[in-house]
Amino acid sequence: MKTVEEKIAAADWQRVTENMHDQGYAVLKNLLTAEDCAGLISSYQNPDGYRKTVVMERYRFGIGEYKYFNYPLPALIQSVRTTVYPYLAPIANTWMKVLHLDNQYPLLHKEFLTRCEAQQQTKATVLILKYGPGGYNTLHQDLYGHLYFPIQLVLFLNEPGEDYEGGEFVLTQQNPRAQSKVIVLKPRKGDMLLFTTNFRPAKGSKGYYQMKMKHGVSEVQSGERYAVGIIFHDALT
Repeated sequence: MKTVEEKIAAADWQRVTENMHDQGYAVLKNLLTAEDCAGLISSYQNPDGYRKTVVMERYRFGIGEYKYFNYPLPALIQSVRTTVYPYLAPIANTWMKVLHLDNQYPLLHKEFLTRCEAQQQTKATVLILKYGPGGYNTLHQDLYGHLYFPIQLVLFLNEPGEDYEGGEFVLTQQNPRAQSKVIVLKPRKGDMLLFTTNFRPAKGSKGYYQMKMKHGVSEVQSGERYAVGIIFHDALT
């Protein structure tokens, strides 16, 4: 059986790159095993691994709960975070170049975290989310500070249609001088979804411009939905 690092290396990164450029998201299927997913879900009840718990209703973020992992991250999550990042940094750097933004990202994640530390962004941002019936997450962006990486990912830990109903992953794309476009996705258990944190380049008649995007989760109709969100930058608080 392939390790998660081997699965990441074997992915069609040319296709992923094209999808990220063209639509701001891409899916890698079957990255995690059923055992991986079960282990992450079972760890939700262990308070020792987390630095903070957020009840969404208190902040009008939606209905549900999420927990921020503490450093050191679980080995599986740490492996995904550090192995995926070098494939994404060239995509991010292309975005910065075509948008004429004075920012280039290092090709190793540890070097990017050093930059975060210089901005006093040292708190872990990787989180696990839990939704029950009626749960949802309002549209938002995960920025956490002045310095952020423009791509993030979600690992899906349940099977839609079996473990829960509803709970689709929602992306909105703010088209200039037009109504927003809504993209509804339903990745399966073990899949990894890559998507833009804030914006992606889009080509217009006068060159590239920033296509703003947000993400959220639609209402869960029944069952429980778990997911892990991996953000590559750290937080101020």
